Amino acid sequence: MSVNFSIRATIVAFLIGNAAVAQINESDTLSFQLKTSFTGNYQTGNLTVLTVRSRLDAAVKFSENVVFKTQNSSLYQEFFNNKADNDIFSRNYLYYKPQNKIYPYAIAYVSSNYRRKVDLRYFAGLGLTYQPIKSKNNVLKISANALYEQSDFSVRIFNDAFYNGTPQIKVWRATAFVSGFSWLFERRLRLYYDAFWQPALDKISNYRAQVDIGIDFPIWKGLAFNALYTYSHENVVPINTKTTDNILTFGLSYSQQFK
Repeated sequence: MSVNFSIRATIVAFLIGNAAVAQINESDTLSFQLKTSFTGNYQTGNLTVLTVRSRLDAAVKFSENVVFKTQNSSLYQEFFNNKADNDIFSRNYLYYKPQNKIYPYAIAYVSSNYRRKVDLRYFAGLGLTYQPIKSKNNVLKISANALYEQSDFSVRIFNDAFYNGTPQIKVWRATAFVSGFSWLFERRLRLYYDAFWQPALDKISNYRAQVDIGIDFPIWKGLAFNALYTYSHENVVPINTKTTDNILTFGLSYSQQFK
């Protein structure tokens, strides 16, 4: 006799301080913004699966000129009790005068990626953001930065022989980044997006690229349906590891705003 038991948790997001469901905007005049989300899936029987995803984003306005923003996520997955993912990702920014059309920022990332065998990766640097469009219904930002990165891998052999022989790769990188959102159909649907390209300065074939495209569909009094598609490509990876991942997530969110 077989047993099939399944528990599924729908994504529920709580946002404080930002009417826009999907993204925290450092250029807002609000003093504090917070967004959290969690989703889980557990199933046994013909297929044994455990998935847990979480996310926490926040922005704090320390003064009229200084804003700190942090974006944090985690992913854990098991298939037939074999670990498939155990990742963390933390992006942190310190902005100066983000209400301006052009403003500088400092950036620091920390991450790990089980499938790509990254035990720990961190980088830090400085950059500039340009806001050509900033209105109630449309925002567009273009950024560029330079940073130093160190990645610690659990292997020493890569798909690019240039990096073979050491589990640690240290590089200087440049980043081109674009992000924004638009309210469509008389504010019945919100489209948001961000994308970046990040080449190494010593070897341009060592690059990363990522694209996020999502929608928010308000349902009733702060409740909304949201969906997010992520394309992620890393051109230098351990041998026998795929360079590209595609992820689609969707669920419900709830939002509130406080000044």
